[in-house]
Amino acid sequence: MPKRKNTFSSWPRGLAQRAVHAGWAWVQRTGSVTAEHPGRFRFGAMGTGTRLAFPLGTIFGEPWIRIGAHCIVGEQVTLTAGLMPGLDLGPDPILRIGDGVVLGRGSHVIADTTVTIGSDCYFGPYVYVTSTNHSYDDPHEPIGRQWPRMEPVEIGPGCWIGTGAVILPGARVGRNVVVAAGAVVRGEVPDHCVVAGAPARVVRRWTPAEGWQPPLRTPPPVPLPDDITPDQLRALSELDEESAARLAELDETQLDTNGAARLAELEPGA
Repeated sequence: MPKRKNTFSSWPRGLAQRAVHAGWAWVQRTGSVTAEHPGRFRFGAMGTGTRLAFPLGTIFGEPWIRIGAHCIVGEQVTLTAGLMPGLDLGPDPILRIGDGVVLGRGSHVIADTTVTIGSDCYFGPYVYVTSTNHSYDDPHEPIGRQWPRMEPVEIGPGCWIGTGAVILPGARVGRNVVVAAGAVVRGEVPDHCVVAGAPARVVRRWTPAEGWQPPLRTPPPVPLPDDITPDQLRALSELDEESAARLAELDETQLDTNGAARLAELEPGA
């Protein structure tokens, strides 16, 4: 077969590609919004370390939007306060986002009335949160022309909202709740539970007396000891499966301050 001719030879094409990628990286860095570099936006508050990634989604009503510290707002995330730009929404904030919140790429938070997102919430991509829904009371009037209904939304701290989930007006999600991907949440959701489905229902819940019910199918991750050193972590990463199994058989009395030396003894060839 005849070779297809390239308009660029390999090295000019590679050079152009690197230039495009470097240029786009510069645009992303320069176009992102922070408290120190807000650009044209005048948020009611924005905490230290918070960044809105570029390209931005639709943003308006920012004087009534308060974002906490150390938040990550992904690309194409929409944040709005009020039904449309240019409205005077009064003295109080409409959209409140706590510290340490992550909003995944393409998510929407539509706050025509009060929406509160607690600290340390993590949203997957394309989550939709709204305080407004269309009404269809009049069967003869187009739905888009009927006045919408608005109800406040509250998402408690520490929640994980899965990809594509929808949080409807009036929803009150408790603390440390997992909302499964694609779930449609309305009404009250208790603390420490997992909800899934459309409409979402509780499929797992934690109580001090019984723990998680139904029980978790996988063991919880074991946290690293507070006194572990970088050398010990490095030694663990280099163990093969046989040595790791031997290490797992050691009890706590054997994992003392000489742990690094014991790990070294388990390395292949030791």
